[in-house]
Amino acid sequence: MDKIYIVGLVALSIIGFALFLALIFRRVVETNEVHIVQSTKATKSYGKDTPNGNTYYEWPHWFPIIGITRIVMPVSVFDLKLVAYEAYDVGRVPFVVDIVAFFRISDSNIAAQRVESFAELKGQLLSIIQGAVRTILASHDIDRIMLERSIYGEQFTQAVQDQLTSWGVVPVKNIELMDIRDAAGSNVVHNIMEKKKSLIEMESRTEVAENMKKAEIAEIEAKRERDVQDQQAMQVVGERTAEKVKAIGIADEVAAQEIKSQQKVTKEKEMAVIQVQQVRQAAITKEANIVKANEDKATTVIVAEGKLEETKKESEGITVEGIARAEAEKMMQLAPVQAQIELAKEIGQNDGYQNYLVAIESISAGETVGIEQAKALTQADVKVISNTGKPVDGMSNVMDLFSSKGGTHMGAMLEGLAQSEQGRSFLERMGIHNSKIEGPEANTDIPDYDPPPTGETNI
Repeated sequence: MDKIYIVGLVALSIIGFALFLALIFRRVVETNEVHIVQSTKATKSYGKDTPNGNTYYEWPHWFPIIGITRIVMPVSVFDLKLVAYEAYDVGRVPFVVDIVAFFRISDSNIAAQRVESFAELKGQLLSIIQGAVRTILASHDIDRIMLERSIYGEQFTQAVQDQLTSWGVVPVKNIELMDIRDAAGSNVVHNIMEKKKSLIEMESRTEVAENMKKAEIAEIEAKRERDVQDQQAMQVVGERTAEKVKAIGIADEVAAQEIKSQQKVTKEKEMAVIQVQQVRQAAITKEANIVKANEDKATTVIVAEGKLEETKKESEGITVEGIARAEAEKMMQLAPVQAQIELAKEIGQNDGYQNYLVAIESISAGETVGIEQAKALTQADVKVISNTGKPVDGMSNVMDLFSSKGGTHMGAMLEGLAQSEQGRSFLERMGIHNSKIEGPEANTDIPDYDPPPTGETNI
């Protein structure tokens, strides 16, 4: 039993020691690293995205059979810098450059085969970059190098890319030429820079002047275009305004015409209404006039009848009054007449008294006539010519001139004058132009008369 117990303890000790050793030598690879493990049989890489995983046991290389060696390489991008690296151009002008390169290990196994550590790899890569930089810069002029810095970065990258493949490394981006400056005791780069500055200043000022010129020209052009556009806009606005005013004027005229047309229709309707009103008013007035006329007629008839009746009454009254007055006057007038009648009856029956009255009246009348005849004869130029055998057969007195007998004799005298040439001349001078007197053939207004018998006196 003791032997079994001892064997068990030994086994457990061995197992425990093995577990202890495993815990001590077990390695887990970081995510940004790759471990290249070299054993007696093979070389394997451990890390993220590797087929062998990211864990292994780092047995010391002095362990027989299981002992290994390892190289740690980064899988992340790393950079290499050349600071103040002295170089020469094609004319052996010295200058100093700063270079920065970014790389990544693409094949860790190859990299592990080339170097023993990452530091050694970086040193070798830096040497490769230095050789490429020196070779390329030495074949160009410094002016061009300063002007075309980006082009040289591409050339550096292309120059080292084939060599980097042999180390299992690839560039991440182009190698950059960060800075170029003068080496100690040299002013070439400074002079170039000053020249470039002056050139740049000249170009800048020229460019600024040109740009200002272009800007002024552009402003003038812009102002001209703006003015043209403003004029065009004003023209368009004017045309639109004119069209608007024209349209408004036309619309106003159309509206005015329509208003006038409607006013005409309205006026016609108003006139028609007025006409109807006037017709109706005329009819009403006519009916009213007829009624009034009938009323006036009836009133007039009534008034006339009243007046007629009144007139009749007045006439009857006047008649009665006139009859009464006439009777009174008759009686008044008849009173002297009656007295005269009575006197005449008395006179008629008394012949002596009648003769007496006649004689008195004859004397009184003869006296009056004689006086008047004497007055007339004193102013009249009367000649009495007797052509009869007896003067007494003519007019016996002047009064016969104013009797029918005297008129007959005067007509006979005028007829006798008209029968002789001298008589007609006398009658014409006297203004007597009766056709009967002027010739026997003419008509006359003098009545026909018988010529007086021979022996009667004619005046």
